[in-house]
Amino acid sequence: MPLGTRRRKPFAPELDLPPPFTLVTLREVGDAFSHAVEIAPKQGAGTLVYVGRFDLAEVAVVLEPDEPLRTARRALYVGMTALIDALLTHSPPEKPIVIEWPDAIRIDGGLVGGGRLAWPDGAREDDPPDWMVFGAMIRTVSMNEGEPGLNPLVTALEEEGFTDLTAGSLVESFARHLMVHIDAVQEQGFTAVAREYLQRLPREAGVRRDIDDGGDLLVRRAGKVEVARRKLLPRLAAPSWLDLETGGPRA
Repeated sequence: MPLGTRRRKPFAPELDLPPPFTLVTLREVGDAFSHAVEIAPKQGAGTLVYVGRFDLAEVAVVLEPDEPLRTARRALYVGMTALIDALLTHSPPEKPIVIEWPDAIRIDGGLVGGGRLAWPDGAREDDPPDWMVFGAMIRTVSMNEGEPGLNPLVTALEEEGFTDLTAGSLVESFARHLMVHIDAVQEQGFTAVAREYLQRLPREAGVRRDIDDGGDLLVRRAGKVEVARRKLLPRLAAPSWLDLETGGPRA
């Protein structure tokens, strides 16, 4: 899933991104994911859309896979692995951070956000899509009234001790980790990233997990012959962490 080098001049200060990313910055009222989907056909791979907000780290990246759509959807796992690695880089010591399959991130049990994936309508399963967009949101500050920690199923980076991490710094770290994992896929195949992703799922004794070519999660339990299959495609239609009314992570 190469990135590319097309450029567009942003209208806000640039983040420190590695090549070949090209930054497009939106104001606080913008929607990084929707905007990236809109401009993906013209701007091309490597375009990174960032929304400068106080309460959210919001980013979307355009990719151009060189594999059929049915396997290219595994890009979600690449993006999620880069996202959680960025968080771990800045995390307080021994802070539990996990992925809730396939697309949500929890810190110490509380939901902070997650990732999502889009591709062109009508794209054929057996052909490479013209583009894909991986988008992510992480709640940096809780804007809800009430005492912090009142709802243990929801949290924000500030509440979890990420006191010195800004949204921009998190996006910069995400971009660097994304490049590392894309390079790993190109050099070693998807297995390298799948292994990293699966290690970030909550641990279960006697359970083995794998990801098949279509992105489905295969779950095997010790002493049982049956393999449970969790299909990825239906989950991509409605991100588990996203509140459709607010456009942000569920509260």
